[in-house]
Amino acid sequence: MAAPDSEAAIVARGLSHWFGAGEARKQALFGVDVTIRRGKLTVLLGASGSGKTTLLTLLGGLRHVQEGDVRVLGLQLAGADEATLASLRRRVGFIFQAHNLHDSLTAMQNVRMGLEVHGRAALRDWERGAAHLLGLLGLADRLDYLPAKLSGGQKQRVAVARALIGNPEIVFADEPTAALDRDSALNVVDMLKRLGRARGTTTLMVTHDSKIMDRADRILTMEDGRIVEDRAGPAADHDSRAGGVP
Repeated sequence: MAAPDSEAAIVARGLSHWFGAGEARKQALFGVDVTIRRGKLTVLLGASGSGKTTLLTLLGGLRHVQEGDVRVLGLQLAGADEATLASLRRRVGFIFQAHNLHDSLTAMQNVRMGLEVHGRAALRDWERGAAHLLGLLGLADRLDYLPAKLSGGQKQRVAVARALIGNPEIVFADEPTAALDRDSALNVVDMLKRLGRARGTTTLMVTHDSKIMDRADRILTMEDGRIVEDRAGPAADHDSRAGGVP
C-alpha cells in the first residue's frame, strides 16, 4: 500500500507521542509508520482516544514531533523550528468539527481569514475567491451573514471554504461532515476529490460518517495509538464522479 516517496505527500516512520509529564505521562502514539500518496482521499477510522486527532495534528505541524521521522511536503518535522512549521501551515488547510468562526465577521470575512498567512498579495482578489467557494457550498445567499444567523451546518461549510481558499496542498480534516446533512457532506467530499484529481490536493480525513466512506481511496484504522488496518477504499481503482474544479 505504501507509495514511493516521490509520490508521497506524507511519510512517517516510527512516529511516537506522549502527553503529560512524570507519573502522569501517557503514550498516545506507538511507532506509527504511514505513507500517504499525493492527490488521494485517505480516511482515518478509530474509536475515541485511539490517536486519530493526535496523528492529524502532528502531521499538520500543529504539534512538535517528539520521536520519529516525519516528512510532509518534503519538510522534515522532527526537530523542526517554528519557521519550518509555519512554512508548512501555509501549504495546508485544516477543517475541524468545531468551526471556530469569528462571531463578529461575516461568512465572506471568515473565509478571508484563511488567506491571512499567505501575505498581502493573496488578499488582492479575495472577494471573488471567497464568494465562489461559498457558492459551491450552497451559501451564495449567505455571504454577508454573521455566524449567529447561520445554522450549525452552514457554519461548518464556511469553515470548509476557509480551509480551501488558500489552495492547500494537503487538507487535514477532523470530522468535517459531522454537522452536515447527507447532500452537504457529499458535496464537500466530492469537492475535495475534484481538487485531488485536478490539483493533486491530498486529503487526510478523520470520520465515522458512513455517507462518505465510498469516496475514500484508502482507509486506515487506528486502535490504541497504532494503525491496525490499512486497506484500499471503494474509490481506490476508479472514480466515476469526474467533474469541474472549484
